[in-house]
Amino acid sequence: MGRWLELDHTADLALHVWGSDLTDLFVAAATGMFSLLAEAAPGGARVRFEMHLTAPDAESLLVDWLNELLYLCETQDFVGTEFVFAILTPMELHAEVAGLPVGERRADIKAATYHMLAVVAAEAGYETEIVFDV
Repeated sequence: MGRWLELDHTADLALHVWGSDLTDLFVAAATGMFSLLAEAAPGGARVRFEMHLTAPDAESLLVDWLNELLYLCETQDFVGTEFVFAILTPMELHAEVAGLPVGERRADIKAATYHMLAVVAAEAGYETEIVFDV
């Protein structure tokens, strides 16, 4: 199962994320981002969305994934709590995202960025650092 750790950053928010495979990495990145962003409203009605994304590489796909989730949060008042991938390769994903309405906001994240971003194959899977513009 993927994990994440919040990093100190001078002006923005940042996470170190790792997982045993790309699925773990993408789920941990989304979970970490939502933990920085907002808390789900208890007892809210569960909602589901489907996502289909393509990109030229894993880094672009990760940024697109996180920014699409941010868009859902802003436009649909949504906090993602469950992420299921039908397809996930370094250049394509098809996922079902489920979640709850936003309860308490913690931060205002504008976007996931490419700043120093590299999805790296590590001994135990994949890892990356993601910086969020706030």
